[in-house]
Amino acid sequence: MSETPESDQTPPQQNQPRQQDQTADANQPNQTDNPTENPTDAAVSSAQSPSQAVPPPPPPSPAPAPPAKANTTAVATQRGTARSIHYDLSYVVANETAGPRGAIVLLHDLPGGAFVWDGVLPTLSATGHAVYAFDMLGYGQSDHPWPSDTSIWGHADSLLYAFQGLKLSEVTLVGIGQGAAVAQVLANRLFRENIARLALINSYAFETAFAPNWPLPDMVKHQDPEAPHHANIEDVLNDLRKTLPNGAVSKLASDRIAAYVDEWNSNVGKQMLYQHIRLMNPSYMNSVATDNAKLTIPVLLLWGEQDSITPPALGERLRDEMPGAQLVTIPNASHLLLEDAPGEVGRRLAEFVG
Repeated sequence: MSETPESDQTPPQQNQPRQQDQTADANQPNQTDNPTENPTDAAVSSAQSPSQAVPPPPPPSPAPAPPAKANTTAVATQRGTARSIHYDLSYVVANETAGPRGAIVLLHDLPGGAFVWDGVLPTLSATGHAVYAFDMLGYGQSDHPWPSDTSIWGHADSLLYAFQGLKLSEVTLVGIGQGAAVAQVLANRLFRENIARLALINSYAFETAFAPNWPLPDMVKHQDPEAPHHANIEDVLNDLRKTLPNGAVSKLASDRIAAYVDEWNSNVGKQMLYQHIRLMNPSYMNSVATDNAKLTIPVLLLWGEQDSITPPALGERLRDEMPGAQLVTIPNASHLLLEDAPGEVGRRLAEFVG
């Protein structure tokens, strides 16, 4: 089932996706049923024929409720490290004393890191559950082994050991973009007995493992194993700065762009970025596609209505193939949904967790 919420931005005037709830549209003033009279014309009509005065127009429909804003309440968090095979994975945790059972686990996109969840952490921590936002292998403060397996299967494998070390169980697993692809592997194959709920945000799925021109232009070219050896670091960073904003409707502040870009500003960083891109393999992504139909846990799909990186059609297909999945399309938002609509995402996830 699907519905359209009110986002952090004013909804664009365009057709809504298939099978969406039209509640939000019903709250808009109906300009066909309630035309606005020209006050001058009405006054002239009354003066010419008082007995036939034009009645005043009916009052407009109530304005839509204000969109959910990002929760900026300060949240006490701490950094932790979990050992996974040969590597250390770093994470940010809130409400750690709530215990590992029923924790909310957050997995980021490429590019990204634990920082992408900053705008939703206050809302999620208010649920009373422990909340873990990971830097996946090769990101943020986690180890950057090069070469290493940072495909969606490699990430899932390393996270499995980290989750087991933290004794996480009955978790609500949430992923965005590449992190949502990793979440599908964990939920369907490697960690399925310990996942109580699954939320996928603008997820790669089926044979869509990357977008043609995001986060770098001409992604196929950048998947060439020789590409990093011929790439200038500053050119790569400039390409990221230019293309990254194409994933958002809202204007990204320069410091926010820097958070996504600067971690690749070294030779190891460049090599890791190209390794991540090279391993975005459609066959790996499609290998868990048929398993989605066998999921028996609650599934929430959150999608940016204007997402051109992982188009809403992917969310619709996932909804159709995942039993009981709920699809929520968020208007005036794109692939970087945590930048465009953090308040709405936080609210929806908190409701999902219950």
